[in-house]
Amino acid sequence: MNLSNRRAFLENSAGLAALALLPGALSGRARAQEAAPSVDALAAKAVRFLRSRQDGDGVWSADRKEPGITALAVTALLKSGQAGPADPAVVKGLSHLESFVKPEGGLPDAAHANYATAVALMAFHHANADGRYDAIVKGSQEFLKDRQWDEGEGKTPADPFYGGSGYGGRNNRPDLSNTTFMLEALRESGVPPTDPAFQRALVFLSRCQNLDSEFNDQPWAKKVNDGGFIYTPANGGTSVAGPDDDGGLRSYASMTYAGLKSLIYAGLTLDDPRAKAALEYIKNNYTVDENPGLGQRGLYYYYQVFGKALSLLGSDTFQDAAGVSHDWRADLVAALAKRQGPNGEWVNANDAFMEGDANLVTAYGLMALASTRRKTA
Repeated sequence: MNLSNRRAFLENSAGLAALALLPGALSGRARAQEAAPSVDALAAKAVRFLRSRQDGDGVWSADRKEPGITALAVTALLKSGQAGPADPAVVKGLSHLESFVKPEGGLPDAAHANYATAVALMAFHHANADGRYDAIVKGSQEFLKDRQWDEGEGKTPADPFYGGSGYGGRNNRPDLSNTTFMLEALRESGVPPTDPAFQRALVFLSRCQNLDSEFNDQPWAKKVNDGGFIYTPANGGTSVAGPDDDGGLRSYASMTYAGLKSLIYAGLTLDDPRAKAALEYIKNNYTVDENPGLGQRGLYYYYQVFGKALSLLGSDTFQDAAGVSHDWRADLVAALAKRQGPNGEWVNANDAFMEGDANLVTAYGLMALASTRRKTA
């Protein structure tokens, strides 16, 4: 570099350095923050998409012939910050759900009665600002508690069914996903963790965990022993992630986040060995790129339990097993922003667990976004 060019280079470098010191200059971090996707903007696009997909009867995914997706969509709208109880889409959706409600409580005639009642309970609760749904909320709580597997169904604490909840209807074998929806609905609608339903559920939850301890008496518990969770201990145990070579049942992340938040709903602290073990699994498998153990299967279900569980921990950051600290909210929002479609939808190219249904998946996406909002006093 000759002297003239060197002088020009130094002058240019000095100018750039001086520019960086100007009051209005943006640091690299500030520029990144400025470019970060807005939760409100993502939610607004998703809400517009869901509005466009509701039919004239107030239903989403009517071809499914059950009200669960409509209940999830209404709950997602109410949690989005973009729609209130008087919003026309919410009113029409709730009216459709009310048509399934029976005087004795719940939605017993729905194809998946327990699941539909749990997600509808969340919708009615979040729309219940003036008390108009008090009776439906109370009746749905009692329905879910009555349908939980316990002595009323001839099960004792020695039975792997005990404390769990299934879909209801023809397929009522208990599983962790339906149990966590039940517990979330009960907890959000005001049932305390001291309620016997939560204490019964703890027996089932503990048997869903790959943890060699006094809490899980299933023969496969000690074989994987990584603190993660499986789908169900019923009928010998089932994991969607499959068996391992030693006859154990592989854990996967979506069930582990669901398990952790359910343990917290049931009143356990993070000092409990079950919660500690679940956190260790999550630390070893922290990511927003996939649903660890299942890859892209169930990715959006994973996102909503990821957000709900980490928000319950009460920290803005999460440290993984390598000691790396993550802004989990920013990670989740960025993952959703990258995957949002041009019309505001989310949909999974892998249709496992019905995630090819954009209405279902967009509801999951809005629920995940809602969990990233910091609670205000």
